[in-house]
Amino acid sequence: MSHKEVVTGAVVAVLSVLDLAPITEGSNARESLLNSADLARHVEAWGYHRYWMAEHHNMTGIASAATAVALAYIGSQTKTIRIGAGGIMLPNHAPLIAAEQFGTLAALFPNRVDLGLGRAPGTDGATLRALRRTYDSADSFPADVQELLGYLADPKPDQKIKAVPGSGSNVPVWLLGSSLFGAQLAAQLGLPYAFASHFAPDYLHLAIEAYTNNFKPSQYLDKPYIAAALNVFAADTEQAAKRLKSSMQLQFMALRQGNPGPLPAPLDNIEDKVDPMALAAANHALKYSATGSAEQVHHYMRDFKKATGVNELILTCHAYDHKARLQSFEIAKDCRFDEPNKG
Repeated sequence: MSHKEVVTGAVVAVLSVLDLAPITEGSNARESLLNSADLARHVEAWGYHRYWMAEHHNMTGIASAATAVALAYIGSQTKTIRIGAGGIMLPNHAPLIAAEQFGTLAALFPNRVDLGLGRAPGTDGATLRALRRTYDSADSFPADVQELLGYLADPKPDQKIKAVPGSGSNVPVWLLGSSLFGAQLAAQLGLPYAFASHFAPDYLHLAIEAYTNNFKPSQYLDKPYIAAALNVFAADTEQAAKRLKSSMQLQFMALRQGNPGPLPAPLDNIEDKVDPMALAAANHALKYSATGSAEQVHHYMRDFKKATGVNELILTCHAYDHKARLQSFEIAKDCRFDEPNKG
């Protein structure tokens, strides 16, 4: 696995992007996906290492449900950045289908494709039934991961079922998680691991510890490799950054109240305009958020890297204004991890 530096000559963490293709109020899926392509082109030029999209269903604020299809579009609009799923919710798919989809992407975009796998369904019970799945579909996740790895590996002489495309592609597989289960399975299988700390902060440090302490070298990795997700709301001023963040806070509050919807327009001084208990719950979920000016955001990113020891930071930004989202990633890219924080 090759990991290029973001800043030449600096000691850096690898920086990557998670894009959920947010649909904003008054917009639509087409505009969202066009914005995603524009974002991908920009972050590629800025030196980000990989660009991930994620599978969600029945979410009117997210346009990346058909993740492999969306990634094919992103791949066609970029040249060098790695593209992949962060992630595919494997209980929603037969392993063979996932292998064929990402094998197709690997055939179109050689040496650029990653496949991150999650165990959660990523949706509600009624939508699970519409997907022809049930909650116990996740019980076979460990076996399904190994079956999928087999489809992507070099075929065996007596192998009767092959993923075409996919067989022999050896697409790198990651395990994703927000608890200890994925960390322990990734360690057992010797796979890279990514933690969803951008919305599920509670088990971050325990999961990292479980993964690193139990890691078994494999044909995929000889030592642990960990990525963690971080919200980034960077702007010219702290006040502008807080305003930028308010859209995601509002969306999270609506989601927790059972009213998922498009990404709302931002608010000034959100704490004066919403229920404080609901805001506190949203703020807890969004605990790991670098918010502020360039100096403040870089300070936070360095602290997060030092506290976790992760190899890679996966940055995400749900912002109502596309230009503001671009600016947030542009500011974040200049973080130098070899500079000590002051104060």
